[in-house]
Amino acid sequence: MKPTLVIVGRPNVGKSTLFNRLTKTRDALVADIPGLTRDRHYGHGRLGDRPYLVVDTGGFEPQAKDGILHEMARQAEAAIAEADMLLFVVDGRAGVAPQDKAIADRLRKSGRPLLLVVNKGEGVNRAVFAAEFHELGCGVPLVISSAHGEGVRELVEEALAPFPVEREEQEAGTGPRVAVAGRPNVGKSTLINTLLGEERVIAFDMPGTTRDAIEVPFERNGRSYTLIDTAGLRRRGKVFETIEKFSVIKTLQAVEQCNVVVLMVDASQEISDQDAHIAGFAIEAGRALVLAVNKWDAVDEYRRSQIKQDIERKLNFLGFARIHYVSALKGEGVNGLMASVDRAWAAAMAKLPTPQLTRALQDAVAKQEPPRHGATRPKLRYAHQGGSNPPIIVIHGNALDHVPDSYRRYLERTFMEQFQLQGTPLRVQFKTSKNPFVRD
Repeated sequence: MKPTLVIVGRPNVGKSTLFNRLTKTRDALVADIPGLTRDRHYGHGRLGDRPYLVVDTGGFEPQAKDGILHEMARQAEAAIAEADMLLFVVDGRAGVAPQDKAIADRLRKSGRPLLLVVNKGEGVNRAVFAAEFHELGCGVPLVISSAHGEGVRELVEEALAPFPVEREEQEAGTGPRVAVAGRPNVGKSTLINTLLGEERVIAFDMPGTTRDAIEVPFERNGRSYTLIDTAGLRRRGKVFETIEKFSVIKTLQAVEQCNVVVLMVDASQEISDQDAHIAGFAIEAGRALVLAVNKWDAVDEYRRSQIKQDIERKLNFLGFARIHYVSALKGEGVNGLMASVDRAWAAAMAKLPTPQLTRALQDAVAKQEPPRHGATRPKLRYAHQGGSNPPIIVIHGNALDHVPDSYRRYLERTFMEQFQLQGTPLRVQFKTSKNPFVRD
């Protein structure tokens, strides 16, 4: 499982800037305004072949008793409980603040692994800059500049050192790991109980019953599976109000560890940003996906039409995924759902012969050549498979650095149609051949 690095600290010490640096994104808003981050952000990071998850929290005020600061503190408390490694960020130029001491005391009591990160240390003598922060009692301070990237690599190496290198290979002979994800109270636990034919996981009409990811091995039609019942992902307006907010970390970890995601949505409710977000996260992780629209028996024809339009509008990027309209409580549509899980798993693990891939590539280029870049046009010569779950197709040729994303998407669609890879995302990678006449 990927280690989870949780960034904590008082407002305006550079936590979001560090998050953006660790994830190589601009997902977190950054400005010189204390308390800008109120909602959490989470994302992927990678150091060489070491992947990890990063969580950015709002400003931590452990002594806040009410209002927005109290809610932000509750979120941070929940994140601390879920962390594999805490990154306690302080402002080196401002010195030790009373809030830093209160946070340090709380983090030491948590018992979680902890690194003290002294930020804004660009162009300084690190030993002198960090000297006063030893009094926080959080170990040897690590001086970085999140804005300039100084010391960040060393920080990540230190943070990941206690954790073993993740092994992503699927054990031979085992069946797919299937994560059932979605907002609270959409019927995830009910679906798993229906598949199992018994009450193996708690299921009743109270949102947020499941607080952790629960793995349940089972066999169906002679085939082995591992079902993963995940904590619910709340709508943005609701998730902020509860300490269960950081159960989202467990859900993301479950997605990382599975082979197929069953994304459940409620037919009686609109598709939310959170539904789209978990779908996007699954695609980013390269996971096969099946969409299950639950409680189909409980809505009328008008509502059925509305939810179909809602899916087409808000989840249009899931064109590769099969959609099933089910009743988890009554077991209606469940057989077809599991058949699609099997097909998605088979597509994710498909073996694609090099001659057929190259032929499909040549046909695609003959139908539509890549656009010119200046005086040259990229030459796509042959293709081979570079990996599975998701399928990765590596294309060799010349000047491939100039192939636009639109043409990459055209090739992805072509390969998926040619090899009937429904249910899984597919990735195309380009590898430019070295020109033997160019000296190094």
